[in-house]
Amino acid sequence: MASSAKDIQFRELKDTISQLNTTIRTQNDLILSLQQMLEERNARDNEKDRIIVNLQAQLEYFKQKLFGSSSEKRNDLPGQLNLFSEIVAEEEPAPELIEPEFIELNTGKKKRKPKASYDEMFANLPVCRVEVDTLTEEQKHCPVCQNRMVPIGHEEIRTEIRYTRAKLERVVYIATTYGCPVCKETEEPQFIKDEGAPALIPGSYASSSLVSHIMYEKYADALPLYRQEKGFELLGASISRTTMAGWIITCAQDYLQPVYDYFHSQLLERHFLMADETPIQVLKEPDRRPQSKSYVWLIRSGEDRLPPIILYHYTETRAGGNAASFLEGIEDGTYVMVDGYSSYNKLKKIRRCCCYAHIRRYLIEAIPNGHDKDYSHPAVQGVLYCNKLFEYERSYKAKGLSYTQVHKRRLKDEKPVVEGFIRWLDAQRPEKGSRMDRAVTYIRNRKDTLMTYLEDGRCSLSNNPSENSIRPVTLGRKNWLFSDSQAGANASMVVYTMVEMAKAHGLHPYSYLKYLLDSRPSTDTSDAELANLAPWSEKARIACSNKSE
Repeated sequence: MASSAKDIQFRELKDTISQLNTTIRTQNDLILSLQQMLEERNARDNEKDRIIVNLQAQLEYFKQKLFGSSSEKRNDLPGQLNLFSEIVAEEEPAPELIEPEFIELNTGKKKRKPKASYDEMFANLPVCRVEVDTLTEEQKHCPVCQNRMVPIGHEEIRTEIRYTRAKLERVVYIATTYGCPVCKETEEPQFIKDEGAPALIPGSYASSSLVSHIMYEKYADALPLYRQEKGFELLGASISRTTMAGWIITCAQDYLQPVYDYFHSQLLERHFLMADETPIQVLKEPDRRPQSKSYVWLIRSGEDRLPPIILYHYTETRAGGNAASFLEGIEDGTYVMVDGYSSYNKLKKIRRCCCYAHIRRYLIEAIPNGHDKDYSHPAVQGVLYCNKLFEYERSYKAKGLSYTQVHKRRLKDEKPVVEGFIRWLDAQRPEKGSRMDRAVTYIRNRKDTLMTYLEDGRCSLSNNPSENSIRPVTLGRKNWLFSDSQAGANASMVVYTMVEMAKAHGLHPYSYLKYLLDSRPSTDTSDAELANLAPWSEKARIACSNKSE
């Protein structure tokens, strides 16, 4: 009986131990679960803190974009380039910084430009000399002897600029009919009528000067057709915007398109190209909503010191195949400077150059507010690398170096900077989702093209010329807003090309447009004749001075 009681007691103890073990395991599981929940909660809090920091940085960035200076130039201190030659002990240095040739900054005061004289300011204006005669007869008599005074000399006393209001003039052409005086009494009298030169547009009252003016106002001065319509009404003529749009399309298709095609063929022979694109709106496109985005492509020649060629091209979409199709026929190995848009990868067998202006822009945006001079910040260090490259480029241009010399100097001066920049890039570990992370990702995606421009002195360091060329379209878009049809969009691209080509070669756009419309090229015009219509030709330069008519 005693052993039986002990057995019962032992079994009870075993059950108790088992229950305690179960309780302990349950408690341990609960503790682990609570620890996991706490870790997840801390992780969420950390993620929230990271998002808050990034949002605050975004807010500062947008404040800067809205209310701050839009310039990318940094007002750095004279010693900013010491990052490349002397490392401050208290700051964390960028990895393996290099010491290329130092370019001394000019910290002296900028000399004030002397005020231009009237002869310099108004050298292109016709001069009308007016002899003043405001004295009375009594004032022209000598106050001592009362004899009448005589003119003894002249001098200029002042200059003024007089504005002559624009005017429209109706020109009626009169045709003369000629008859043979001998045959007039016969059964077959002979007559001939002088029909004159054919109209610019058959059945229309449009003239080359009027259409050139309309094109100039819209595409050079960004004045929409509806505002031009109001302006013509003030001059006493009713010319509707629909009529003007029709004239632009007709003249662009019939007379300017052959010149555009000639420019296109010349561009495809170049070995250094640049490109950019911007959206526009075209209301009437097949199977597309009016609100859909269409695109303008800017394809231009690079900085190869040959006559610049600037072409605009309209497409329905931003697909990279559009640029590849437009540039079909360029030689293998052509250097093309573009931004980071991935669709340009469809341009096969080219040497793609990356834009250091875009890289610097991303890095500038990654600098926290108030840290512009904090050389320990990675974004500031990255900007200094880019600034060093641009400073070398400016010095080469100032010295007027040849492309061979530029190539050699780049290898000596800039290649070490780019190599240091790449090592700096490899060492970056930015916080995920930050603006610095965005900048580093952008640069790393272009890492294989960072050194392409070093291969030839004619390659560019940035795509700024393209951005400058696309700007007139973006400015005009704010005023005329959209194109009604695809024909109108294509015509606009052709006219924009003529306007910007004229400006690039120092010709007045109106004069050049009128020169082309007066010449009336067609699909039958030979390349030799089209070459004379190009704005770099001597014939065009003589016909189109830099004065507006």
